[in-house]
Amino acid sequence: MPAFSQISLGSQQSAPTPPPASSYQGGVTKGTATQDTLSLTLDDAVQRGLQNNLGLLLSNTQITSARGERLQDLQKLLPSVDGNIKEAYQQVDLAAEGLRIPGVPTVIGPFGYTDLRANLSWTVFSLNSIKTYLASKHYFEASKLSAEDAKQMVILTIGNAYLKVLADEAQIDATQAQVETSKVSLDQAVSNHAAGTAPRLDQLRAQVDYQSLQQQLIVAKNTAEKDKLALAHIIGLPLAQKFEVADKAPYAAFDQPDVQTAIKQALDTRKDRQASTEITKANQDERKAATYDRLPTVKADADYGDIGVNVRSSHGTVDATGTLTIPIFKEMQFRGEAQVAQAQLDQQLAQQSDLDAQIEADVRDALLDIASSQQQVEVSKSNVDLSEQELSDAQQRYKAGVSDNLAVSDAQRSVAEANSQYVNSLYQHNVAKLNLARAMGVAQNYKQFLGGK
Repeated sequence: MPAFSQISLGSQQSAPTPPPASSYQGGVTKGTATQDTLSLTLDDAVQRGLQNNLGLLLSNTQITSARGERLQDLQKLLPSVDGNIKEAYQQVDLAAEGLRIPGVPTVIGPFGYTDLRANLSWTVFSLNSIKTYLASKHYFEASKLSAEDAKQMVILTIGNAYLKVLADEAQIDATQAQVETSKVSLDQAVSNHAAGTAPRLDQLRAQVDYQSLQQQLIVAKNTAEKDKLALAHIIGLPLAQKFEVADKAPYAAFDQPDVQTAIKQALDTRKDRQASTEITKANQDERKAATYDRLPTVKADADYGDIGVNVRSSHGTVDATGTLTIPIFKEMQFRGEAQVAQAQLDQQLAQQSDLDAQIEADVRDALLDIASSQQQVEVSKSNVDLSEQELSDAQQRYKAGVSDNLAVSDAQRSVAEANSQYVNSLYQHNVAKLNLARAMGVAQNYKQFLGGK
């Protein structure tokens, strides 16, 4: 009877590996494009992404893989039963076997027999196998938690992409308004030059400003279309499908939570931290499994079947054995397995400690970004109002003929810069709130955070 084959560390399941960050920028396209223009809300985009985003789909495949490996390890604890049917036909040359018996024919046969048999093999007791199975259960739980964390990443990625499109459209609107204002200034300069009250330089300067803003508008529209394609790809929308974002860029002053409370919530809620805890438990079980390699194992083997010349003239037979295998000297193997398992455990403990520090840093960074961007929004909004007033004053002075249009040109550039800063600061403010929701492990509550709570 062969001895029980002990499980080595190389056969054990590995920890789930998060999908690469780039995978969250992709998606599996579902459906076909229509001629209609789709009205897409942020909620719609998130729901589509949770079904079609590549990063989440890859995480879900890891669950299937981990479940399969867990079942394989479970089978090592259960009896294995096989059945076989054997039909034999033999003819024996005794002389070739070195047997020469007087009165006995040199060649015996031909003869045959039929054997119907079931075989059972069961490792009745092995602490190594038990701990290996427990480790696979923890890895399976870790893969499910990692998939839940992937949902948080999907929401953050989609929210960021959606807000980027909103910022693009706000930039288009602002630039379009500047183009229209610049056209008024150009018409005034042309009229003044035709009337002889202004030099041609004023007309040329106004025309350059007008065409520059037209170029900026073209660039802004192109950027918006490209960002819409990126959003469609993330959520699995056909790239040829026309859509419009239905929501508007929100702004609400954020109620800053207590930092320590937010950090504690993040440590309790974050799915990646919970997954890391499960991996730590798995590594601890693997370390114990390496130690239990030294212990005896008990294995049972049995077979039962019918054997005879044919099925009608057969007789049942049974064979059952039990084997106690006691490792006597495999010291180098045992020490090597223990050192490998301990190194994996130490590495995981260090990574978990680093993850805790990273979670705290994520929360603190997001809170700092929210406070800073909120101030930037307020200042940039004031700058927009002031620059627009400056432009209006400059246009009135030029229209009254008390100055040339150089002040108008400078004021138009100030308005353009102020609007760009306002749009960017508003985008950064909302993204910072989404980052805080993800940092605290509650990205599914993105509406609440965007609303300022």
